[in-house]
Amino acid sequence: MNGVMDRDGGEFREVFDRLLPAAQQVALRITGDRAVAEELAAEALTRLFIRWPMMRHRPYVDPWVLRVTTNLAIGEVRKRNRTGPPVRETGHADDAVVLRLALSEALARLPRRQREVVILRFLSDTSEADVARLLRISPGSVKTHAHRGLASLRELLGARTDEEVEVRLASK
Repeated sequence: MNGVMDRDGGEFREVFDRLLPAAQQVALRITGDRAVAEELAAEALTRLFIRWPMMRHRPYVDPWVLRVTTNLAIGEVRKRNRTGPPVRETGHADDAVVLRLALSEALARLPRRQREVVILRFLSDTSEADVARLLRISPGSVKTHAHRGLASLRELLGARTDEEVEVRLASK
């Protein structure tokens, strides 16, 4: 690439290429709409690009992008809810919209660290070791935050087990 993105020796391009799929996946799981997910992921990475000179050496770039993506996706789902859900042909699709809205609201209610861990572990499918490295916390803390986050989501979503919550997080 030429121009603006080359000024850092291609570092941003590498980060962009690494984070785009994860950001799209997080947004897709929250919104259920591939086109919207692509737009939200691009918006989150645009925000990173604007802040790149001060963010490029920070250890928390990955969770920051995923958090911004999550917040944008939750905002999109809330906006859709205010304007009314899209017209659907089947009850199954309506159930998916309701589930995504409930999940978005529940994620927004989690404490920041629990939300970051749950998003990284279950929405972007990141290993515990990688989450610990990205967030600069111990693997034990990752397990604790994941356990507490899933317990809160279980309560907020009316699920019986953590596995039920994980299935909801993993469903597209």
